[in-house]
Amino acid sequence: MGDMTEIPGYLRPFVLSPTELEPERSGPIDLYVPEGDGPFPAVVILHGGPLPPDLRPTPRDWPAYRGYGGLLASLGLVAATVDHRLYVLNGPDGVVLDYPTAAEDVAAAVETVRDDPRVDGERIVVWFFSGGSLLSADWLRKQPAWLRGLALTYPMLAPKAGWPVDARFRPVEAVGEAGPDPAPILLTRVGLEADDIAESVARFLAAAAGAGVPVEVIDVPNGHHGFDNLDHTDESREAVHRMVTRIQQLLA
Repeated sequence: MGDMTEIPGYLRPFVLSPTELEPERSGPIDLYVPEGDGPFPAVVILHGGPLPPDLRPTPRDWPAYRGYGGLLASLGLVAATVDHRLYVLNGPDGVVLDYPTAAEDVAAAVETVRDDPRVDGERIVVWFFSGGSLLSADWLRKQPAWLRGLALTYPMLAPKAGWPVDARFRPVEAVGEAGPDPAPILLTRVGLEADDIAESVARFLAAAAGAGVPVEVIDVPNGHHGFDNLDHTDESREAVHRMVTRIQQLLA
């Protein structure tokens, strides 16, 4: 057996061992559907990035996302893992980080999930991870009544220095534009985060507090970015349990 360090971080095992459930695959969406009669509330899970377009396996087949899918289904929630096109591309003027295309993919995926007859389209949480969290800006600004909450896990909430990202994708600014009665936000923060990402989270929390937007922080003091497959500790397992339990409560 090879050393675990030879395995890319994103292919390491999930920190929990939920019952494995084979998803239903349709286009870019994998659906994990609970047993029983629906309709069920749903969680749309959106991976990080930007990623190379030829990366295989794609995120919905990574152990963590398959794990989250099975775990949420075991709690009576439909989980949808989405391969959106948040790619790093070479354009005529240099590198392109394709947030606009990914945002279109996310909006389309959410509507596809809501339209599924097994889903209660009035009870939806959208869950962003890592660099995909810049896509949350659209959902922070314009929140439909059926959006019961936003979840952010080890999120990047401002572009890295030098990233060619449109001002549209800046959650630190967007959280102040949520309007009255904003949806609650759940945020998992790791203690061993990169300095620039940690700083973006601190700015986001300050902006949210200033705007009166409720944010519940789940701290993982000894966790790394990607703790849910890198750090197989009781602390990591507890953080994952807390996040999915709180999502379940938001959708009750």
